[in-house]
Amino acid sequence: MSGLKHDSYDIVVGIPSFNNRSTIKHVVEVSSRGLKEYFPELKSCIVNSDGGSGDGTEGSFYSANSMGLDLLSFKYTGISGKGSAMRSILELASRLGAKAVVFLDSDLRSVEPFWIERLAGPIINLDASYVAPYYIRHKYDGTITNSICYPLTTSLYGRKVRQPIGGDFGVGREMIDYYVSMPVEAWNCDISRFGIDIWMTTSAINEARGKIYQAALGSKIHDVKDPGKQLGNMFREVVGTLFALMEKYREKWEAIAGYETVPVYGEAVGGEAEPLQVDMDNMMSKCYEGIRTRLDFSESVLGGEITQKLSTFSKENAIVADDLWVEVVYKISSAYRKRELRSRLIELLVPVYFARVAGFVARTLEMNQEEAERETDRLLERFVDTKEELRKVWEKNTQ
Repeated sequence: MSGLKHDSYDIVVGIPSFNNRSTIKHVVEVSSRGLKEYFPELKSCIVNSDGGSGDGTEGSFYSANSMGLDLLSFKYTGISGKGSAMRSILELASRLGAKAVVFLDSDLRSVEPFWIERLAGPIINLDASYVAPYYIRHKYDGTITNSICYPLTTSLYGRKVRQPIGGDFGVGREMIDYYVSMPVEAWNCDISRFGIDIWMTTSAINEARGKIYQAALGSKIHDVKDPGKQLGNMFREVVGTLFALMEKYREKWEAIAGYETVPVYGEAVGGEAEPLQVDMDNMMSKCYEGIRTRLDFSESVLGGEITQKLSTFSKENAIVADDLWVEVVYKISSAYRKRELRSRLIELLVPVYFARVAGFVARTLEMNQEEAERETDRLLERFVDTKEELRKVWEKNTQ
C-alpha cells in the first residue's frame, strides 16, 4: 500500500474529502500533533479517502507536516458520497488490524490535538466501542440534528447523544467489524452519502456490546451552511436513513421508555460558536411553495386537520410549532415503510422542516446559546412524552 510502511496500525485517523484543499492540511497537521502527544507508544497513520477532488486536495494532504507519521491518500470507489469515503477507510482500517479509527471532517478549522485523545482515548483505555462528538455549536448550526436527529434518536433508543450526526467520531474494533460486515448491497442507499453518520451512531446504540461515550471537543468551526439554501439534499439522505432504521429496530424502540445520557469523556471545553446567519424569508417561501404543490398527497399521509394547518401558510408566514412538527414526523416516519412512497414522503417533509427551523429561529432570535439549547431540549422532551402516540401511529399503519 503506497504511503503506508507497515502492515498494521493501532490508530487510523480517517479524513473523507471532496475539494477541501484549503483546510485538509491543517486537519492533518493537528491530527499528527495529537497522535504524537497522546499516543506516542502506538503505531498510527492518517489516511484521506477522496471523492475525486479537482482542486488539489491530495497535494495539500501530502504537503502537511505529519511529524513522521505515515500518510495515504486514495480515491474511493462506489456511490459518490461521504459514506462511501468512510466505508473505504473502515475497510482499510480493518485490514490493518486497527484498534481505533478516528474520523475527522476535512473542513474543520477548530480541530485541536486533544480531539484525537478525546475521540480515541475511550477506545484505547476504556474499551469503548464508539465515541460521538460533543460540541459547542451556534444555535442555528446543526438544524437537522436539533430538529429531528437528536430528539428523535434519544426518544427512540433511550440514549441521549447530543450530536448523532456530528461528523467526527471514534470507532472501536467491535464496531469497525460490524460496519465492514455489511453486505455490499446494503451500501446502495443513502448511507453511502450523508446518511452515514446517523447510520453509524444508531447502529452503535443498538448493536454495540461495549460502551458508548461522547467526547467533549469544545467549539466546532467548519464550513457552516444555511439550512434553507444548502441542506436540502443532506436532510433527505440523513432523515431517510433515520426512518429506514426505525423500521429495522422497531422491536427495540417500542420497548424503550425514557432515556439516559451517554457519558461525556473529558472536561468541558469553553469556546465561542461561529456566528451563522439564517435567511428566514427564504425558508418560509420554500415551505410555502413546497406545501402548496403537495396538498393532496399531504392529506392522504398526514390527514385533513394537519393539511388544513399547512395550507394556511403564506410566503411571509410559514412557521411550524413543536407539537405539529412532532406529529408530522411520526406520521411520515410510519408511512416511510411503504418503499414506493419514500421519495415523495421526504419531499413533503422538507418544506415542513424549513417551517420548523423558521419557527425556532423566530423564537430564539434574542436568546443566547444556553437559552436556545433549552428550547431544543424542550423539543426532545416533547418527543419523549408523546412516544406512545408514535407507537399508536405505527400500529395503525401496520394493520
